[in-house]
Amino acid sequence: MKTSRRNGTAIFLVLFLFVIILVAVLGILLLLRKGKTPSDPHEGQVYLYDGYDWIWMTPLEGVPVNELTENLFSSSGGQIRFVGEGYDVLRGVDVSEHQQTIDWAKVAASGVDYAYIRLGWRGYTEGGLFEDVYFNTNLRGAIESGLKVGVYFFSQAITVQEAIEEAEYVLSRIDQYRIDLPVVFDWEKVDSPEARTAALTVQGRTDCAVAFCETVRRAGYSPCVYFNRNMGYYGFDLTRLTEYEFWFSLPESSFPNFYYTCDMWQYSFDETVPGIEGETDMNLRFIKRSTEIDTPTA
Repeated sequence: MKTSRRNGTAIFLVLFLFVIILVAVLGILLLLRKGKTPSDPHEGQVYLYDGYDWIWMTPLEGVPVNELTENLFSSSGGQIRFVGEGYDVLRGVDVSEHQQTIDWAKVAASGVDYAYIRLGWRGYTEGGLFEDVYFNTNLRGAIESGLKVGVYFFSQAITVQEAIEEAEYVLSRIDQYRIDLPVVFDWEKVDSPEARTAALTVQGRTDCAVAFCETVRRAGYSPCVYFNRNMGYYGFDLTRLTEYEFWFSLPESSFPNFYYTCDMWQYSFDETVPGIEGETDMNLRFIKRSTEIDTPTA
């Protein structure tokens, strides 16, 4: 009697498993018949390196994708060169009082095309505004040597009002000069327990960037936002900054390894340039060539 019961239980389990498998197969066949496949959990995402790890990321809508891939660059003696097509590429330094006295004639003669000059900064503890002590000397020297020039301001704004104050501070000091390149909002995280910016959110930081850039634009200058990879992915809402140029910082890389577009790439913090004692930052500026073909008019 026990044997019969065991046999009946075994037959029941076999039939039950058969029904489960049959239902699963029929379900898969039904999905295939309808042209559907099991959903991909990463559909619509891209796999990239964010500076810390490889991650799946959903691209931001409306932010142009970077076309400057690794095969478009070469390196010789530590100097990065663009070897692709479709862009005019300018080579430029960015400097501050840390480089002290610069022989701008030698810089220009070395093949440098442009210079970004730090105009000043906001303190990260009490929030005061300060002018770079070499600002005027550097800007005049670069202009007189025939270089294209731009300025940047190291921001630590925590409100829209402070960002506007910074922009007006910049505008009051450049109105006497010929500025060829965009005016740059350079907001960077300060790793200090005394930093008044520690609690600033992505939205708040982006609000500050927009306020600075719009103030600059209303005065007739082109605005630009500077960021490294971490700030680009996690520090700003780039969907709100697409009307401005992007200056992307990633030294020690063979190309601007960032998912979104950039107009300028800071590729080194330790370049050696004639006319500048010690090391300096070096950049490439990308100017896309027009693809329009002029047609003759009657």
